[in-house]
Amino acid sequence: MFKKILIANRGEIACRVAATARRMGIRTVAVYSSADANARHVMACDEAVLIGGPAPRDSYLRADRILEVAKSTGAQAVHPGYGFLSENEAFARACADAGIAFIGPPPAAIAAMGSKSAAKTLMEKAGVPLVPGYHGADNDPDLLAREAQRIGYPVLIKASAGGGGKGMRRVDKADDFAAALASCQREAQSSFGDKHVLVERYVLRPRHIEIQVFGDSYGGCVHLFERDCSVQRRHQKVLEEAPAPGMAPERRAEMGAAAVAAAQAVGYVGAGTVEFIAEEVDDGDLRFYFMEMNTRLQVEHPVTEAITGLDLVEWQLRVAAGQPLPLRQDQLTITGHAIEARICAENPDAGFLPATGRMDVLRWPPHVSFDRATSANPVRVDAGVREGDAITPYYDSMIAKLIVHGDTRAQALARLGAALAATHIVGLNTNVAFLRRVVECHAFATADLDTALIERERAVLLDQPPLPIEIAAAGVVARALADEASAADDDPWSRRDGWRLHGGARRHFDLEHAGVLHAVALARPHSAAADARCELQIGDRRWPITATALGGERHDVTLGEQRLHLTVYAHGERVAVFAPEHGAVLRQIDAIAHAGEGAAEGGRLTAPMPGKVIAFMTQAGDTVTQGQALAVMEAMKMEHTLHAPRDGVVAELLYAVGDQVAEGGELLRLAEA
Repeated sequence: MFKKILIANRGEIACRVAATARRMGIRTVAVYSSADANARHVMACDEAVLIGGPAPRDSYLRADRILEVAKSTGAQAVHPGYGFLSENEAFARACADAGIAFIGPPPAAIAAMGSKSAAKTLMEKAGVPLVPGYHGADNDPDLLAREAQRIGYPVLIKASAGGGGKGMRRVDKADDFAAALASCQREAQSSFGDKHVLVERYVLRPRHIEIQVFGDSYGGCVHLFERDCSVQRRHQKVLEEAPAPGMAPERRAEMGAAAVAAAQAVGYVGAGTVEFIAEEVDDGDLRFYFMEMNTRLQVEHPVTEAITGLDLVEWQLRVAAGQPLPLRQDQLTITGHAIEARICAENPDAGFLPATGRMDVLRWPPHVSFDRATSANPVRVDAGVREGDAITPYYDSMIAKLIVHGDTRAQALARLGAALAATHIVGLNTNVAFLRRVVECHAFATADLDTALIERERAVLLDQPPLPIEIAAAGVVARALADEASAADDDPWSRRDGWRLHGGARRHFDLEHAGVLHAVALARPHSAAADARCELQIGDRRWPITATALGGERHDVTLGEQRLHLTVYAHGERVAVFAPEHGAVLRQIDAIAHAGEGAAEGGRLTAPMPGKVIAFMTQAGDTVTQGQALAVMEAMKMEHTLHAPRDGVVAELLYAVGDQVAEGGELLRLAEA
């Protein structure tokens, strides 16, 4: 076994690999960019070496620099994690040439499966069913348009070398094909250095089901059952679970055999995933088509670990060190059900735009495991961040993965809902509340799954009403009362509770909630009687209120006839209130100062997040209409199209293509038409 390995990645996967290596007595070397100097993965390893600037091309994609570090530190092997160089054939070959083990498949297997087009050709020869489409090398736009017409709309354009939803678009009619193709090719070139695409028939109600495979260097190959990854937004996975709901044993065996055959066809060694598109047929059975093979460990591997009780990173290390697979196919079994939720820095109600910022609060559910999710430890968190860390625009938006295990799917669902409710992140937008709604929605709860679930359930998943202002305000008041009660100075002249010698007292809280300013008051009785109660006042509405601090940020609040347990965090003028069903972030502000603030963005076209200008679809002097596409930005490896906020005339472009823009930066100036 290796004595020292280098982890050529960052974030939660680097921490995950380091944890297994430490348990096995293997020393680890971290590499990091200047943006990650204080990152959790740097602290998780035995050694750490700076390899470049914050942009991936200057650091985590620097194969030459990473190999230099491996040699200088005496690392015997490199674990690439996922993303970055994990599926890079040239890097795998360079490791072999340097006498350093690559903890992944052979370069030839990466090459065979690295191109979606080439892989589909190989699978077609092997008899694996494919979705009808065009997988050729000729990417002439006119040819691709004709092929799309032949296949029949809707079609799916996919980056041939891609993954993670990048360089992928659904196209419903011929008029939209050229623009979608150009966008896919730009995104593919930016993300993978290869703009080639393929075109396929779009399966209207597809399920995304993948099979985990493992091979060794002695010809052994097994599958570790399936994962259902159908819940997606923008072709990127949101929730994954194992085993797939409704999977018949005979279909599981058939898909598993097909996945093993695909791996053996390329002499596969190590961990890999064969992905299928499946659709239900009339009798409820599944018809499946080969989609692609990911020649690496997947983001969602923890759900497979949870139902099998295995450590897949340990398997990777053993196989890469020349050992045979630890178990045969007939020794592998499924126990219970597991679900993983990807917690991301993004705003679901704004088209899942990525978010950046500092995590002032990062609290996980109590009693979580940071190693395994099993029946003994049913809740696991894989994270590469700590409270106080920042999510930057340089890398993807995933904060952590929350994994639960249960004896049944229903129990796993209940545990995931409770774990998400106890997950508190303050300082930037996240999808935690959205994930709770997905888990609780009827379609997901009843396993009515397909990749369009989020879109067809928009009414219950997106743009939900905010936490009622009276509950949000009660949280702010509860925290203020707790602060008063804990004040060390009992001098009534210096307390902040509004005490008066004669008559009752009022304390004012001017709160901005969901974009609306509310004048809130806490009225205190003059009587000292035990049953005298405070009153929360918002406009002409009034509620009796009592609050008891439960320790830390937790408060027991009675508001009218409601009894609530609220968790409240305050940072500067921002106050976050978490109720059992909802959460809210408010601003506690000076009403006079607020009156002087400027209006919202109004008619300005501004950058919704930090990023790079990819294209302008207009120029100075053009007349534009509200909703017209004007610019394309790239942030966190994805393209985002920005539309005109109103009718007008483009007076000036304020940036050039290729420029970096800060969040809120005005991209162009619109004048009245």
